[in-house]
Amino acid sequence: MDGVAILEGEVRELIRRRGLDPVRDHQGIRDLVSDVVADYDERSLLGTVPPLTDPSAAMRAVVDAVAGLGPLQRYLDDDEIEEIWINAPAQVFVARRGEPELTTTILTEQQVRDLVEQMLKASGRRLDLSSPFVDASLPGGERLHVAIPDVTRQHWAVNIRKYVVRANHLDDLVALGSLTRHAAAFLDAAVAVGLNVLVAGSTQAGKTTMLNALAGSIPARSRIVTCEEVFELRVQHRDVVALQCRQPSLEGTGEIPLRRLVKEALRMRPSRIVIGEVREAEALDMLVALNAGVPGMCTIHANSAREALTKICTLPLLAGENVSDRFVIPTVAAAIDVVLHLEVDHRGRRRVREIVGVPGRAEGGIVETADLFHLAGGGLVRGEGYPPHPERFSRAGIDLPALLRSGR
Repeated sequence: MDGVAILEGEVRELIRRRGLDPVRDHQGIRDLVSDVVADYDERSLLGTVPPLTDPSAAMRAVVDAVAGLGPLQRYLDDDEIEEIWINAPAQVFVARRGEPELTTTILTEQQVRDLVEQMLKASGRRLDLSSPFVDASLPGGERLHVAIPDVTRQHWAVNIRKYVVRANHLDDLVALGSLTRHAAAFLDAAVAVGLNVLVAGSTQAGKTTMLNALAGSIPARSRIVTCEEVFELRVQHRDVVALQCRQPSLEGTGEIPLRRLVKEALRMRPSRIVIGEVREAEALDMLVALNAGVPGMCTIHANSAREALTKICTLPLLAGENVSDRFVIPTVAAAIDVVLHLEVDHRGRRRVREIVGVPGRAEGGIVETADLFHLAGGGLVRGEGYPPHPERFSRAGIDLPALLRSGR
């Protein structure tokens, strides 16, 4: 047995004896490992244990093993890495600055299972043959998704999505080059006066980051309720309640879907409602909430702003046969005010591709839109359209024509 394995065994035994929590007491674990390494070095001089070639590296490896995610921890600590995924024990990939790469990390089947079990401990969520998928949030805010056989062919499939960009306001996205200052000034005002915003884009386009930044423009006196499948948003606000869905128990009871969260959120006196993402029938509940006078915003997967509106007109139909497009389409036109579409370019850079307004009209089953900003010449430029509800800007003392003309 090598020195690192001996150290890890001794540290784990001391953690059990002292009742330490490796997840919550990270500094205590580091202090413990430091003491154990120092004691180990003294014993190695007497020849009772094999010497450590690099005590600092050994200490780091033991801390990662007992308080982190072992071989994966270095990828979590690397700010350039956005996502980690495991296709097989010998196939561990990462996305670095938007580009995927195969790492040199090789695990065993048991290591993969142990790592997943360790990650799920804090979430209280389960993974077994009756529930072969799991979505969970890690203590550091990363999102975990796991699928196991026989849904997968042979190996456990693990995805850990990190949130490298912590944007708490639109100015942060301007600094990153994802948004122009002119467009950011308009969006800041639009959210402040209570326009409803739909954020669209592909996977990894930065929709959650944008939603978090938009929430930074909500007035300080507002009460915000967020609804998500798993906790991802980090809204910096003095009055915010975060809700997440719950999986069914082993008996198949106790499930709390996103539809239920949206309904419960309306009973919590929200000034604003923020929905992490709509994929299914919860789109109907969101539209009902927005149409009831509660301003809000959410994200959706779509290839353009126009397709996002088409999709948000279709998803509510999944709520039941009694829901028809004759109700949904005019409701979407009345409830959604602004649509943003995000993209990831060929260099892995995330940026806003277009911003459209929804004037509130629908003709022939198509919701009308107005071009507010679009991508041209490498950046967002002002379009010819105008957003809805100009009276809200006037009541807030904002000169909308001047804002759209110059961003002031």
